[in-house]
Amino acid sequence: MTTASATADTHPSTDSVSEPPPLTADIAQTVGAVLAQATAVSSGLSSPDDAAEIQAITDAMIRLLIGVPVRSDGQLTVKSLAAEAGLKRNKLTHKHTGLKDLFYALVKAQDTRPKIADDLKRQNDDLKKKLAAVRQERDQLDRDIKQLARVVHVLEVENHQLRTNTGAGAVVRPFPQRRS
Repeated sequence: MTTASATADTHPSTDSVSEPPPLTADIAQTVGAVLAQATAVSSGLSSPDDAAEIQAITDAMIRLLIGVPVRSDGQLTVKSLAAEAGLKRNKLTHKHTGLKDLFYALVKAQDTRPKIADDLKRQNDDLKKKLAAVRQERDQLDRDIKQLARVVHVLEVENHQLRTNTGAGAVVRPFPQRRS
């Protein structure tokens, strides 16, 4: 936690343009404050494993919210948070409900989607465009097949008419071809 706060404090800024601290620094500060309060309240009542679980959940929250998951699919759900923290989901839904609620509040307050979701959306849009092109090509091929079937049918009818109009004993002979 202190490294995230330290990097936020030492963030270089230019004199001409003052940039606000990155969203991840704000999230890290908020989670760090909540973590400190949770540890202070539960120090006499909890085991050392609880502090490690709280730290793992907090670190997982930060990774998910900034869009760089390590162990999960990157979705902003309790299931992904538990997978990212390396814990079972019931630890969040039954034991650390405050951290689960904090995570949902941070997700709701965050305007942007994680980077992994943007990449998936871009890939999905590309696949939709390719699918539309393939469907258009398929429809054109269907039209071409139907047109060729009509041409074959017309030629068969004409051939049948030529054979029936020439008489029973007549022989159909092709015209000699011209040489070019």
